[in-house]
Amino acid sequence: MRTTDGGAPGDGTARALQDLRDRLAGGLVEPGDPDYDRARRVWNGAVDVRPRAIVRAGAAGDIDLTLALAQRTRLPLAVRGGGYGPAGHGTVEDGLVLDLGRLRGVVVDPANQLVSVEPGTTSAGLDRATARHGLAVPGGLVGAAGVAGLALGGGMGWLTRSHGLTLDTLDSADVVTAAGDHLHASEEENAELFWGLRGGGGNFGVVSSCTFCARRLPPAVLAGNLFYRGPHWHDALTAFGEWSHGLPDEMNPVLTFAILPPGAGMGDEPWLTVGFNWASEDHAAGLDVIDVLRRDALPDAEEMGPTPWLAWQGARDASFPRGSHGHWRNVPFSRLDEEVVDVLVELASGITSRGTGIEVHHLEGAFGRVPEEATAFPNRSARYWLTVHGVRHDAADDEHLAAFVRTVHEGMQPFAEHGEYVNLMGPGAASGADPAAAARLVYGRQKYQRLVALKDRYDPGNLFRRNVNVVPGRP
Repeated sequence: MRTTDGGAPGDGTARALQDLRDRLAGGLVEPGDPDYDRARRVWNGAVDVRPRAIVRAGAAGDIDLTLALAQRTRLPLAVRGGGYGPAGHGTVEDGLVLDLGRLRGVVVDPANQLVSVEPGTTSAGLDRATARHGLAVPGGLVGAAGVAGLALGGGMGWLTRSHGLTLDTLDSADVVTAAGDHLHASEEENAELFWGLRGGGGNFGVVSSCTFCARRLPPAVLAGNLFYRGPHWHDALTAFGEWSHGLPDEMNPVLTFAILPPGAGMGDEPWLTVGFNWASEDHAAGLDVIDVLRRDALPDAEEMGPTPWLAWQGARDASFPRGSHGHWRNVPFSRLDEEVVDVLVELASGITSRGTGIEVHHLEGAFGRVPEEATAFPNRSARYWLTVHGVRHDAADDEHLAAFVRTVHEGMQPFAEHGEYVNLMGPGAASGADPAAAARLVYGRQKYQRLVALKDRYDPGNLFRRNVNVVPGRP
């Protein structure tokens, strides 16, 4: 813990926190409070730190009070939205946590297809609010993820090819800066900040509200899975590589290598699952598209049909329960030729326990048509994006999980393109002796320099550094 002079905590910090407690619309939780252990936890149980205090914001005004205190006391600050981020950036040792998780208001304007959300809104909460109007905002694959964090980092999921990333539908955002300024960012107002928010993470301020342009989506989508046993992986991947060229935008496929949950009745061996969502009311056309792949690579098992959007979007939630110990990395690539297929099969054959998995998102479509320079997202040209994870409840598995993630990440490096998806970088992936080096690798030289200019303007003191950090360029 530190005070304004960088020394040990004293009465000044204690008095400042007491004053903050008295002024908050929400609440303040400190060590010794009955709810402290619950309040300090983030989704990733591998991140186990003890903040000096946690602000549970009860209104947007609590953001200003918290930032002012962080500046005055120099307590390191972490900002937590939905609290799901695998890296655990929503907490900080001996620091101040601004927890926005109770601010979950959603306002839907069906006529204009606009949706405004508070910063603690989860993907599941947004889906429930929009689905009743036949609308959707592209999200991730897990409903517990916070929408604001998804939008700031990307938002890759079941609608990426048909509708783009979450950040591609962001219409505007309200931001509170380190200096306490309240800014509205959009294509028309503070446009350069708006560019940086879409992919640059939480480097420039606290987003107090987001407005999205929702997309029309039928209440029931054509969705399903084709399942392949190990001996058929090579042929299935080869067929998928051919099939994925020139797919209609409506087809959103995700490949997954994993041991399926016990309830699936698929045994204890890893399977390759080709999951898909056809984002159109014309289900017959979608069946025609998927039948081409089925003919070229006959699955060992399958399931498909009209599926309520909310059920499909939430189907994987149970596989990533809160408190799990999680490790993640990711790799963008564009080849799925014989060499890459062989490597993927070898790496996936190393899956020996539930909770470890490899996913490959097929991109292009609406995602790929967004110009590279339009947002700060690292890479729009990659055809595929691989993510690898290890998720278990037992801390004793951490070393094994981390080793599996490293092996897959390193094994794919010969085919990797530039960039990394900041929302799926696990603990420690963006830390080190030179924190700027990780961000430079993620964004590339040109985008990183542009982000540094924004950092110099809006957060020159690097108050917002619990992220894939863009380090200020000016001393």
